[in-house]
Amino acid sequence: MFVEWGISLRRVEKESLLKGFLLFFLSQSLLVSALFFLHYTEGVHALDEQIYSQMRLCSLDLHCEGFILDFVAKKERELYRLYKDDEGLHGYFPIPGSYKNVLKTSLEQKRYEQQVIQLRHETLWMFVLVELIVALLSLLFVLYALAPLRNALLLTEEFVKDILHDVNTPLSTLRLNLSMLKENYNNEPKIERMERSIQSILSLQSNLRAYLHSHERQKEHFLLDSLLQERLAFIEGNYPHIQCSMKPSFLEISCNKDAFVRVVDNLLSNAAKYNKKGGSVTLYVQDNALYIEDTGKGIKNPKKVFERFYKEQERGVGIGLHIVKKLCDELGIVVSLQSEVGSGSRFRLDLSNLIMRV
Repeated sequence: MFVEWGISLRRVEKESLLKGFLLFFLSQSLLVSALFFLHYTEGVHALDEQIYSQMRLCSLDLHCEGFILDFVAKKERELYRLYKDDEGLHGYFPIPGSYKNVLKTSLEQKRYEQQVIQLRHETLWMFVLVELIVALLSLLFVLYALAPLRNALLLTEEFVKDILHDVNTPLSTLRLNLSMLKENYNNEPKIERMERSIQSILSLQSNLRAYLHSHERQKEHFLLDSLLQERLAFIEGNYPHIQCSMKPSFLEISCNKDAFVRVVDNLLSNAAKYNKKGGSVTLYVQDNALYIEDTGKGIKNPKKVFERFYKEQERGVGIGLHIVKKLCDELGIVVSLQSEVGSGSRFRLDLSNLIMRV
């Protein structure tokens, strides 16, 4: 099991493993801490009882190693009782034949504290040992509990990969036949709509592939402006009624290029798809952050848009922005959104961790 988990842990698996471990470990640690506190309290009480028993024996034979003996006036002192104060521990015992005085047996505070500290150290070492055992048991428990979920996740991913692979064949056939039809009916609006539909399927396919793969370690250097111009040209071809513009930034960044393209494509596609006729999409860089602004419909609940399957329109399946958030987390990009219904939206991608030079 350890070998299997150690091969490749996805971010969501690491998060589940950490949260499960902390939940089990902390709950057990609270219980263990309470038990050891009671154990320590009982230990101190047992130590006091032991010292008191030694005081009683001392009062009988007066052989009192470590204790201080004194004769004091009886007054209202209660006999056969252990007293504690700043000076240490005291006990008062009767003196045969004396009605005015009693025997005071004392243990210095310093000696008493030494014994308490020793007891505390013994308890602490035992507590640390038990905590290590609890940590090991917590890890074993979490691995055992999450193993079926991990297997189900791997099975689901393999199933999705097979589906994506099988979809390639009918898509290729559709594109081939569509290109043949386009030669005979070049300006047919239905053919253009079919092309856009196939492109949407291809985009969804790319999103699913990006969602299934990790992009944390696959890095390359590229110019931000060149990539953005290329993606804007693609959007302008599919949405000719949208005005697209970009301000040059001259930035070079380092990250997984395919994943970054998926992020930009999804944001640009949404900005164009849900824009108004004759609207605009603007890209610019400011303070090491890439901004994508549109004049579209706006978003009612900006805090929910990155949740899986959340959508405010009938179109789409609600995973595009969730994939954007997942890819941004993997690439080290902090993504945020400002939106107002009827006025448009502005996405901010903090590229501080990716910039090579300005």
